[in-house]
Parts: sequence; structure tokens; C-alpha cells
Amino acid sequence: MGKPFSPRELIARIKAVMRRMVTNEKAEEHLINVTGMSINLISREVSIQDKVITLTPKEFDLLALLARNQGRSYSREQLLEMVWGFDYFGDVRTVDTHINRLRDKLRAAGAANYIKTVWGIGYKIDVE
Repeated sequence: MGKPFSPRELIARIKAVMRRMVTNEKAEEHLINVTGMSINLISREVSIQDKVITLTPKEFDLLALLARNQGRSYSREQLLEMVWGFDYFGDVRTVDTHINRLRDKLRAAGAANYIKTVWGIGYKIDVE
């Protein structure tokens, strides 16, 4: 990479290298199962009871992050940094909008309410 370079380009290149590294790992490590919901990290597909749900890239990233860490609560700021990146300059309420859309899509597919609001903190996936 030649100088000068932008931080966004550096981050994009790092993410590209990391994506290539992930494809060499075992396929079992790329499936997350949450009571009736299956998330495939390689094909970026979410299925509930064998019905595939169409998600936007950010919705998928948000769901995958929460599903990987079931039971752990994340604040809006943490989710913004982890999903949108440290250089995102938008409003923290964008997380609420994406969570609401994600809940609507999961509910339309017949899923339980996986994403719980933790009052005063943020969100988590809680399977009872």
C-alpha cells in the first residue's frame, strides 16, 4: 500500500485479508445455532425452520455478533463500533432502527423474540 493512504482503505484491506483467512477454517465453526435459528457465517444466510431470511449486510453482522455472544449485553456504542466501525459518525439510534427491522424480519419468519432489550444498557440475544 502506497503512502499516503486513508484509514478506511487500510481497514478495508485488513477486512479482506481476514475474510480470506476465515474460508480456510472448518465449516462447523461457521454455523451458529440459536434455538430454531441457524446462521451460516460463510454464505451469510439466516434460516428459521428451514426458511431463509433476507437480511441487509448490517442486519446480518448485528445478528451474528449478538448470536456469537449469547447472553452478553452490548451497549449501542459497542455495537456501533463493532458492526459499523470506529470511523462511523452517525447517530447511535441507528442501532435501534436496525434492531427493530431485524426483529420484524425474524418475527415475520415465525421466530421467537431472540433479541432482548436490556434496559439502560443495550441489547443481547437471550435464549430461555
